[in-house]
Amino acid sequence: MINATFRAEWFPNLQKNFLAGLTTSFALVPECIAFALVAQLNPLMGLYGAFIICVLTAILGGRPGMVSGAAGSMAVVIVALVAQHGVQYLLATVVLSGILMALFGILRLGKLIRMVPHPVMLGFVNGLAIIIAMAQLEHFRQATPQGEAWLQGTPLLVMVALVALTMAIVYVLPRITRVVPPALVAILGVGVLSYSLHLPTRSLGDLAHIAGGLPVLHWPSVPLDMATLHIIFPYAVLMAMVGLLETLLTFNLTDEITEMPGKPNRECIALGASTVVSGLFGGMGGCAMIGQTMINLSSGGRSRLSGVTAGVMILLFILFLSPLIERIPLAALVGVMFVVAQQTFAWGSLRVLGKVPLQDALVIVAVTVITVLTDLALAVLCGIVIAALNFAWQHAREMRADIDDSSPGRRVYLPHGTLFFASTTHFQELFQSASDPARVILDCRHLHMADHSAIAAIESLYERYDKAGKHLQVTHLSARNKALLQRAGVDVSVA
Repeated sequence: MINATFRAEWFPNLQKNFLAGLTTSFALVPECIAFALVAQLNPLMGLYGAFIICVLTAILGGRPGMVSGAAGSMAVVIVALVAQHGVQYLLATVVLSGILMALFGILRLGKLIRMVPHPVMLGFVNGLAIIIAMAQLEHFRQATPQGEAWLQGTPLLVMVALVALTMAIVYVLPRITRVVPPALVAILGVGVLSYSLHLPTRSLGDLAHIAGGLPVLHWPSVPLDMATLHIIFPYAVLMAMVGLLETLLTFNLTDEITEMPGKPNRECIALGASTVVSGLFGGMGGCAMIGQTMINLSSGGRSRLSGVTAGVMILLFILFLSPLIERIPLAALVGVMFVVAQQTFAWGSLRVLGKVPLQDALVIVAVTVITVLTDLALAVLCGIVIAALNFAWQHAREMRADIDDSSPGRRVYLPHGTLFFASTTHFQELFQSASDPARVILDCRHLHMADHSAIAAIESLYERYDKAGKHLQVTHLSARNKALLQRAGVDVSVA
């Protein structure tokens, strides 16, 4: 069984998975360099982080086919830390955040991702698709003595033409053959064309030079005291939260695309361990990257081999192949990422906006907009809060009660629904203590008590009838509800 699982995770369709990993590596390089520059770091820190995290999560993680690396969401979090305290404090923060991520998985909290509603997932992918597309627009700008300005004239025309050619190859080639990933053919083909014709367009080397050596093990040079912990702990918590959130949401999306369940807790532990190693070897922190994951999956990458290949190729780019890689035109990579953005966006969500309940449509739009304008963590949190409040409101409205007055001098209330914080007011309104007969029975066979508010509501109801000089009797309590009341010390007559 173990051997069969090992073969299924590593060796199905070796050629396709190897080529998918190679294609993904080309898309990883500019993203990791750009994110490192955003955080005001040496681009090699982004590439080292991508190599380490990509390889280790591919080997140890719970989701073959998913690609992790130095992500933009992490870069945004650490900008202030690097500016105020320097690179060494960043590396210490990366190590601590990795420990927190691993602890999250060890405590088996990865399953909490199941609580994220589907409208939040749709907003998540839509928001990230827009961010991916918008990020490519920066490549249509160039530095001038007055600052940055949009490309104009021949450079703009060449850039647009190469982007369009790249996208055309990616869309058309699968109709002709699926032997090789279309994104790989597009990147290499446009690269050869640009180099052969000496086209005036920027290449990856204009973004940064990526030649370097092997990463070196180095403990962060920071004092091991409470003052250091006070500085790095808030950033580490934020990095861990953002990294886990983006990873688990991408994990869910990958499960849906591949129709194969993964192991979220194992993925969290692997991400944490790889982040610790990245920090110790001078790399950035990271998490799952939805754009590169989509490239890998669309290129046929389904096994651990594709992720390992992508990570190892990044190291080879650094050590040996930088002169060749730096000649790849940015237009080719921009074209591929535009296709990724188009394929990532859940276009079906636009068609269902008028068909789903208004509150679900609101969640989709809100998460999308907040993701674009602020950050992913806040967007998902807002989406979950909106969905939870709507669920509570709808569930509270379902509280009702049947009334039986068939026996003289006695009234039986038979409530239906869940008694919790949002439904207690409506529950209390069902009872007429002033006009009820002397004996009242609360039949709980169809009532579920969910929280402390439910206990307080029952106790309050008992007190209302006691003040009115009437007797309230509670019957048909489930074992759980009975234990809940007794543990809280509620003194009511229970039958």
